[in-house]
Amino acid sequence: MENPIRRVVTGHTNDGTAIFTSDESYETIVIPTGDAAMATIWTTATVPADCNDEIDGRNRDAGTTLKGGSVIRVVDMLPNASSPLHRTNSIDYGIVLSGKIELELDHQVFKTIEAGGIIVQRGTIHQWRNPSSDEICRIVFVLTEAKPYEVNGVALEECMIH
Repeated sequence: MENPIRRVVTGHTNDGTAIFTSDESYETIVIPTGDAAMATIWTTATVPADCNDEIDGRNRDAGTTLKGGSVIRVVDMLPNASSPLHRTNSIDYGIVLSGKIELELDHQVFKTIEAGGIIVQRGTIHQWRNPSSDEICRIVFVLTEAKPYEVNGVALEECMIH
């Protein structure tokens, strides 16, 4: 896998002085589908977030997204791998740190995004594909719950197509 991810978290003392509350490194873990390895860095239970919430956001139970909240996660998309076609009711900011990724939308329309590129994913059905045969693509995703996109007043549903 890629290098470990260092996470530094800040907080406050009882009198309001800013402090560092943790400084740890994490490895990504291969997910059951075998196409990627991930590490959740932090979550919030609500948007706007509550800075008084002392729970370590990494330990909060979150799926791909977190209803009512937000998630930041590092994804190492493995060589020649692709995700299932899916849609989530969220705004996703994807920042490609290394490698390159293909983002495919409906009807096999796709773009290739390389390191330094940023994707704003707005609740569309999509699939991720790493076209490299030997290089991991590392992406940081920040996902925030969003109202579903509507077509003629009907909300498009979340889905996962294998």
